[in-house]
Amino acid sequence: MARLVVVSNRVPLPSERGAKAGGLAVALADALRPGSLWFGWSGRRSNRGTATTHVQRSDSITYATVDLTEADYNAFYVNFSNGALWPLLHFRMGLLEFHAEDYAGYRSVNRQFAASLKPLLQPDDLIWVHDYHLIPMAMELRALGVGNRIGFFLHTPFVPPQVFQALPRSGELLAALAAYDVVGFHTAAYRTAFLDCASDCLGVTPRPNGSFAFRSRTVQTIVDPIGIDADGFAAQAATAVRSPEARALRESLAGKLLAIGVDRLDYSKGLSNRFVAIGRFFGNYPEHRRQISFLQVAARSREDQHAYQRLRRELDRIVGETNGRYSEFDWTPLRYMTRAVKRETLAGFFRLARVAVVTPLRDGMNLVAKEYIAAQDPDDPGVLILSKFAGAADEMSAALIVNPYDSDEIAETMHRALTMSLEERRERWQTLHAVVATNTAERFCHVFLSHLARAERHVDRPPLRAIS
Repeated sequence: MARLVVVSNRVPLPSERGAKAGGLAVALADALRPGSLWFGWSGRRSNRGTATTHVQRSDSITYATVDLTEADYNAFYVNFSNGALWPLLHFRMGLLEFHAEDYAGYRSVNRQFAASLKPLLQPDDLIWVHDYHLIPMAMELRALGVGNRIGFFLHTPFVPPQVFQALPRSGELLAALAAYDVVGFHTAAYRTAFLDCASDCLGVTPRPNGSFAFRSRTVQTIVDPIGIDADGFAAQAATAVRSPEARALRESLAGKLLAIGVDRLDYSKGLSNRFVAIGRFFGNYPEHRRQISFLQVAARSREDQHAYQRLRRELDRIVGETNGRYSEFDWTPLRYMTRAVKRETLAGFFRLARVAVVTPLRDGMNLVAKEYIAAQDPDDPGVLILSKFAGAADEMSAALIVNPYDSDEIAETMHRALTMSLEERRERWQTLHAVVATNTAERFCHVFLSHLARAERHVDRPPLRAIS
């Protein structure tokens, strides 16, 4: 059986398992069999950069990492990946900042990654690259003569040509994606947007099955929504709801209901609109005052970027205004924390919550929506309010779907969720749970790797030139 090689921007080292594990580590747990290799950035900055590959093994899986220099970190990660590609792929054109030197740094780090990975590869390895940080990775590996099957999965949305082409060098990035054998997306809309871009910029003609030919290669695009281990998370929630943390939260509510939101502190998550909606909710529906508290967990991220600093100040202001207007000496309407909470603790919090509000302005998928459904008590489930612009909305239409830009609609929908009958709550939950329990993380990995294993190898073909 071919060995799986996973390549991602950050590598979840064995010490980061469990509560510290990110979404990608959880999603790929079933695919990482003994003998697998996971390669990427260590998360450290050092003077040596990628000159040294650090290798450690745990449970028969090899973790290989390289450091970045401070200059590479700023150009590759801060400025181009998160200052240009992230806003572009989330339709936030006003926040996009492009500088040629950052793009050169992005390409350079991908080239360095490829050079560090190549000596670790075996001829039959299946290479699975993840996310927007590493779009040029396959092209750089091809330039080094690597003929292995290489797949790419984009965890963000993709945008239509009129948006994507606003990014300078967008045609080069599309050509780089065409160096992969399989390119995967969460939804059909994201794949269609990519194929439209490829048609416009590369002059290709997509086939009905989503494949196209480019530079004597065949690129297969697929729709493969990421999932979770629904049964495992449900069991974790049933245990965690009795944990000291969940008990303390329940006691602090003093018999009142809980609504919850869990996100990274990111402008794509719609937090400002959501916080305004919470104020509108308590203003428009005063019967819910003192009856429910909203807990927002928003772990800080990318604090070295000005857009995130501005967002944090804006959220602090809205929280202060809302709580100042509606709080009582023994009740706070909006609880807001920017520290990370362990995943197992959140599982217990989800099970306690009558309502989850998941309203990103744009999101590739959003696994919080799926985790909330998995965590519910089947006899007395809560209600999911979900943005129409989250990838999860394609599968989870039985949620209460809202426009995240409409704070009044969110407020009205919160009222609807809290006054919904138990019978309707159960019916909606059963429909949503069937989806979450079917489209699991295991299925996600199986579908992608099955397509990649069937891809044609290109060992005897001349290597592609890297973008220059």
